[in-house]
Amino acid sequence: MTALDEELSEKTCSACKAGAPQATEAEIAHALKILPAWSIIQANEIPQLTRTYRFKNFVSALEFTNAVGAMAEEYNHHPALLTEWGKVTVTWWTHKIKGLHENDLIMAAKTEILFQSSNQTHS
Repeated sequence: MTALDEELSEKTCSACKAGAPQATEAEIAHALKILPAWSIIQANEIPQLTRTYRFKNFVSALEFTNAVGAMAEEYNHHPALLTEWGKVTVTWWTHKIKGLHENDLIMAAKTEILFQSSNQTHS
């Protein structure tokens, strides 16, 4: 993890209301440079930030899912989580603005820190 990753992961989510500005293309590009395993997908014409993490078994994947869920509750910002045998897909976007907000970039960085602290093998 680089200093830039840590800088993004140390930020705090701000309250997001309908009409809040979406993350700029420059902010998203910067985040993707420091979070290279993440990518942007379009789902129902809404840009979303996603990454799949790999685990050795279902129990490890479920433990990570629960850790991401606890973090999401702490920050009151919730991702889509898909837990399968040996993998967890985490997808961040902001429902209220139907797109990406700085909060999503921050939470992706925090998810990376969480994963790294779990000492799991990933791809």
